[in-house]
Amino acid sequence: MTEPIDQAYLNPTSIIDSDHPAIIAFAQKAIDGSRDILDQAVKIYLAVRDGIRYDPYCPFYRPEHYRASNVLKIGRGYCVCKAALLCALGRSLGIPSRVGFATVRNHLATRQLLERQGSDLFVYHGYTDFFLNGKWVKATPAFNKELCERHKVAPLEFNGLEDSVFQPYNLDNHLYMEYTEFLGTYADIPVDIIVAGWEKAYGREKVQAWIRELEEAQGKTIWNFYQEEVL
Repeated sequence: MTEPIDQAYLNPTSIIDSDHPAIIAFAQKAIDGSRDILDQAVKIYLAVRDGIRYDPYCPFYRPEHYRASNVLKIGRGYCVCKAALLCALGRSLGIPSRVGFATVRNHLATRQLLERQGSDLFVYHGYTDFFLNGKWVKATPAFNKELCERHKVAPLEFNGLEDSVFQPYNLDNHLYMEYTEFLGTYADIPVDIIVAGWEKAYGREKVQAWIRELEEAQGKTIWNFYQEEVL
């Protein structure tokens, strides 16, 4: 028996603005005329994975930082931003879509990122859930090909049939990513919950300092993740 789908997973929100003309146009371009739902899901996944550059230093504390049309416009974002965009693209195509969260221990990061964060534990890592073939499947579009090559990790694939989650080991068989906890799924981006989770994990003073730095930068890039030392 097919699971009933909450209409919230099909409707646009102010953040997951799946009705935005730019979102609709991007989705239609990505699917390139395909009418197969599984194929559509794979195509929009790849479009977000490689078309939007992963940047862990993007602003994170306001709803507009996650708004799908904004993420598409600036062409970069961290995992939750990219998950929000993929979710919006899915809904624009009529695919039930939601955003899921987990805590992951990242064994491969840059020295500067780990020093700034003070931990290799990444709380509220975001991914997208699609309802396909009668079940929910995870799609994780966070890391683009260029980044994967730098870190010697195979780009994460998605076939629409199985969960696409981070591999435990990299291409050199070194520890890469460990899921320590799943934190639930949402119809929209829970910005306040994410910020509170970061404050609990990394310290309120540190998170507020990041916010002040980003505010003072006024949209300019402060740190270049792609020039940092890969561990």
